[in-house]
Amino acid sequence: MGAFRSGAGCQTLWLFRERLTQAGAIDGLFNRFDAILRNAGYLPMSGQILDTTLVAAPKQRNTNAEKVDLRKGRIPQEWQDKPAKLSHKDRHARWMLKFTKAERQDDGTIPATNLAIPFFGYKSHISIDRKFRFIRKWKMTHAAASDGARPREGLLDKTNTASTVWADTAYRSKTNEDFMEKHGFVSKVHRKKPHLKPMPRHHPGHYKDRACQYRL
Repeated sequence: MGAFRSGAGCQTLWLFRERLTQAGAIDGLFNRFDAILRNAGYLPMSGQILDTTLVAAPKQRNTNAEKVDLRKGRIPQEWQDKPAKLSHKDRHARWMLKFTKAERQDDGTIPATNLAIPFFGYKSHISIDRKFRFIRKWKMTHAAASDGARPREGLLDKTNTASTVWADTAYRSKTNEDFMEKHGFVSKVHRKKPHLKPMPRHHPGHYKDRACQYRL
């Protein structure tokens, strides 16, 4: 908060975060803050909710050869020779297609195909406790990373007093369902509606119940 009171710009805050990252201090600070919450009585309770937020990054204007190097995890030779240029390049952000439902047309019809919007940046994956809505676990990935793989990479909070997990359809897969069952979690992950078909008869009521619990 002191940084905001002093009128520090976003560049200053970004540099501060970069130094924390280079020092490997972010996880330690996050764990200390979580310990403060727990000591104050804000224990993770009532299950957890998983979600993902897209974080935009400045678009890069790279040559095809530079893109190939970046995909393979290499630093382009020209950048190595120009430290100033390298410092302004984001080597970890990636492109993805963000799909969104097409809007209803003037004649009342809805296009059968969804809209695909290019997006460049990162994804912030979080797990919050349903009682107090504090972030208990988090991971950052590039934007093209799959949401569904994160629960198996430490995103689930095993210290929550309840075992229920809510999430949207991006997190539903047989692999995740088996993983949660094996580790004692109860899945309330939403099911995806069949394309151009109603939800199966044995799912709708249960789905509504999950949606209500997810919003509480």
